[in-house]
Amino acid sequence: MSDSLWEQLAKVLVNYSTKTRSGEKVQITMMEVETFPLARAVYREAVKVGALPHIEYQSAYLERDLMLYGNQEQLEWVPRMQAYGMEWADVYVGLRGGRNPHEFSDISPERIVAHKRAMGQVSAMRNELTRWVLVRVPNESLAQQANMSLDEMMSFFFNAAIRDWAEESKRYHDIQRVFQAAERVRIVGKDTDLSFSTKGRSYEVADGQFNLPDGEIFTAPVDDSAEGHIYFEFPGVYVGQLVHDIRLEFSRGRVKKATASSNVELLRRLIDMDEGARGIGEFGVGTNFGIDRFCYDILYDEKIGGTIHLALGRAYAECGGVNQSALHWDIIKDLRREGEILLDGRRVFENGKYLI
Repeated sequence: MSDSLWEQLAKVLVNYSTKTRSGEKVQITMMEVETFPLARAVYREAVKVGALPHIEYQSAYLERDLMLYGNQEQLEWVPRMQAYGMEWADVYVGLRGGRNPHEFSDISPERIVAHKRAMGQVSAMRNELTRWVLVRVPNESLAQQANMSLDEMMSFFFNAAIRDWAEESKRYHDIQRVFQAAERVRIVGKDTDLSFSTKGRSYEVADGQFNLPDGEIFTAPVDDSAEGHIYFEFPGVYVGQLVHDIRLEFSRGRVKKATASSNVELLRRLIDMDEGARGIGEFGVGTNFGIDRFCYDILYDEKIGGTIHLALGRAYAECGGVNQSALHWDIIKDLRREGEILLDGRRVFENGKYLI
């Protein structure tokens, strides 16, 4: 892969996404060895602007070892060096390499949840203490997972990530203003009729500053307002495990019933992770029509133009959200063939197209 593409992407991450300045401390997480070309390019670009970058290494293989062989205390341990990295850094760049999506398939849901609850505390620190951006860097595993060749996957990735984000941002903000002016959202589609309030909450525009590839508008619904039911055409993906045909029923903002056709025990344990896990922490709409297929990876899938997603658990404070949880689990609903979004009773989206 051309070094110039990695360099172009690094410039976006350092100069646009995080706006890194001279003297700032930059924590770069290199997750899996395949992310090294981008890690090096980001490190080099950070040095060029006068920042103080540091690289740490993480891997799903190491997480697997911990969950397989660790005792309960080790599973629930919050890695102090990772937590300190969030306290130390002004800027965080997470380069999320892919691994076999079934790497944790033989580990019990209880052990997965215990470990991810601890890691959720580190993620919460990242949100609160740093200017951050996450990138999902493809490899053979992700290409296979997305049913693409590696060359096709890499072209798909760079096309979705290296864009004129200033122009993309203008389009996203046009949509954001329409959503922000409303107080009530209703989603109608296959086996779905769900409504909730966003009164007093703000919609944020994801235009390359938090994720790459990017493209979404999101908010935090009022905690006790969700009523109705929703079906998700796409499977929920949690640490490589798939939960198919998720159906959720909400009353007074909380999940009252949850079913699925696979991994239902994992689903139930996730929503019982803590008090806030049954609430909706995020409602988002996908706006990147350059991402047109489900890749079984949330950093791509929540951006698919013509879809919506709900995240169970932790809400974003910048949206006015207050729901607290170690869980923040996005699940994608496809509205491109059958579905609509109504704002205060006005249809603004139908069958994959914004009517704005």
